[in-house]
Amino acid sequence: QVQLVESGGGLVQAGGSLRLSCVASGRTFNTFGTAWFRQAPGKERVFVAAINWRSDTTIYADSVKGRFTISRDNAKNTVYLQMNSLKPEDTAIYYCAADPRYSFYVYANRNDYAYWGQGTQVTVSS
Repeated sequence: QVQLVESGGGLVQAGGSLRLSCVASGRTFNTFGTAWFRQAPGKERVFVAAINWRSDTTIYADSVKGRFTISRDNAKNTVYLQMNSLKPEDTAIYYCAADPRYSFYVYANRNDYAYWGQGTQVTVSS
């Protein structure tokens, strides 16, 4: 079993930055693919970014390309999401997810992720 705990959310003005962290405990994390998803009020949970276990492959949703960066530190069992140039439409609960399949590939489908955190709220004011 893997436990994921997100942190770093908060209230920020449009144009500002936040850095989200997700710390994993339990099973070996450094061979898991990891991703960030987000869910705005009244909407479905959608893909934001993903990174494979070697950090040599990343993918992003078009809505965040050029503004968000996903990274990880396997020694710290932590994955990060650096969010710059934030917009009000980025307001959502952000969830960390992990895929235990030891793959070089990364996935944008939430059904590919077996473990989820509880989420951290990000609010961007205009």
